[in-house]
Amino acid sequence: MKDSKKVLLDGNTQSRRKFITAMGTVAGAEIFLSLPLISNAGTYLMPDEKVTVGQIMDRFIKDVPGGILKQTVDILKSGSADMEVTGIVTSMFATIEVIRKTMAAGANFIIAHEPTFYNHEDAIEWLKNDRMYQYKSALLKDNNIAVWRCHDYIHRMIPDPVTIQTLLKLGWEKYADKKIPNLITIPSTPLKDLILHCKNKLGIDQLRYIGDLQQDCVRILLYPGAVGRNTHISGINYFKPDVLICGEMSEWETAEYIRDAESKGDKIALIVLGHIASEESCSVFLIDWLKEKFPSIKSQFIPSGNSLHFL
Repeated sequence: MKDSKKVLLDGNTQSRRKFITAMGTVAGAEIFLSLPLISNAGTYLMPDEKVTVGQIMDRFIKDVPGGILKQTVDILKSGSADMEVTGIVTSMFATIEVIRKTMAAGANFIIAHEPTFYNHEDAIEWLKNDRMYQYKSALLKDNNIAVWRCHDYIHRMIPDPVTIQTLLKLGWEKYADKKIPNLITIPSTPLKDLILHCKNKLGIDQLRYIGDLQQDCVRILLYPGAVGRNTHISGINYFKPDVLICGEMSEWETAEYIRDAESKGDKIALIVLGHIASEESCSVFLIDWLKEKFPSIKSQFIPSGNSLHFL
């Protein structure tokens, strides 16, 4: 076997912008993936021009194929669309710590990828009397901070910036399928080395996995975030990867399926990165987008970090 570990750990051979542009030229999508287009079009604002929260939201949605969604979780969680923006923070979650850092930076607009109030829809009726909800809601309101969730829209772009940014961080852009970036073909690498690579590149202390650590892995199916058991299992059957790498999964669904498949004799392994580690880099894409479309507004990425720790 060649020195696959060295090949796998090599740095990126092309710039992020070149890769995203190249992936954006690919037309169409396969049955399990929605692959949307990163537009470079946009007007620049004069340095003294005031910008509102709503204007930034509308400008981002303009770049998304299909435009405004009738049903989406991507709505304001606090603040109002007519608020004048003093600065922007992007993050995976609008945590208490991220909110405090936003205040310290003099910013008043957080663009988060995931929920603010502990459920996918950010439904708050069940939390009305909850002290944690009351504290966080008051912290945002009292400090006049708007929070917009950018989840459904960013995932609809072609190619999906969430997957692309994770590929770039892993250094796998040159191995990704040109039509389906989630499908990656690497030089033959033992599962153990693949796990170490993911840990090193994504800054993860420990990873959960299923499989023989000496198994050679060539074909990878990468699903950042929490796409669910149907996508995981359908993808395994359709693409037949050596290893599924996902953000998170229900232990009683995808994990049990892969455990049984391995016992059956199938060549399949599982690596679970964690939801945050697998998707947080998409907030860096948003910073690049903001600096291009709204260069006069100070914007910064503040990582929310992993909520879980390991012993």
